[in-house]
Amino acid sequence: MGRLNGGTNAGKQHFSHDHILKLIANPTETLTCNACEQPNNTNKPFYGCNTCQYFLHENCFNAPRFLNHSCHPSHPLTLHHPPYAGGYYICNACGSDGNGFCYNCAACDFDIHLQCASCPSSILVDKHTHQLELHFGSPDEDKDSKYVCDICFVTMSNDNWLYYCAGCDFASHLYCAITSPEVGVFPKQQHPNPNPNPNSSQNSNVNEVVDMINSVNDDHDRLIAAQIAAQIDAQSRRAMLDLF
Repeated sequence: MGRLNGGTNAGKQHFSHDHILKLIANPTETLTCNACEQPNNTNKPFYGCNTCQYFLHENCFNAPRFLNHSCHPSHPLTLHHPPYAGGYYICNACGSDGNGFCYNCAACDFDIHLQCASCPSSILVDKHTHQLELHFGSPDEDKDSKYVCDICFVTMSNDNWLYYCAGCDFASHLYCAITSPEVGVFPKQQHPNPNPNPNSSQNSNVNEVVDMINSVNDDHDRLIAAQIAAQIDAQSRRAMLDLF
């Protein structure tokens, strides 16, 4: 399976698994990550439970439990793991189903793959000379306009994310543009929000709360932090109402 870090490898606990996961520094066989469902193509470290054959990329192991993503500015997203109702979820970013981890907003029934949450805000691809920008839906003012992927030539859903060069009208699916995603690496600024939220002070509070929750390790303290987050959110909304 690979080399464990000798006798000093005490392992770490992850919220998704009951057993301690040991660091596999140099995997020597193909392991599939239970979080992103991707293999270890780059020979990067894994955390694993050999008894259960449960493995996580190191990046996926360290993915934040709560994520403030510009694709969904109204609420922080929470990291979930299977099982799911119906056995899978549908990713709102790429449109495909998933059985691994997802970032979820329960209030909005919004789910995205771990790797889709990691998509860079811009990218260069072999098929095009210019940089492509990430869009959280159709870049056209007419949201009914259809786009065809210029890499695989399949018509894309208007509801899904895409990479796009406006100057050349060149569009691409996420998975056509990113053939080997760097899963679990989250850019601090994903993409400008096409519909800015006027409640900027409320968003600032949410950002601070997400940072606070992610800094807490103990599950009980996380629960308390989440309750504080809800109170701050409620206070922000009341403050906004007082302005009218």
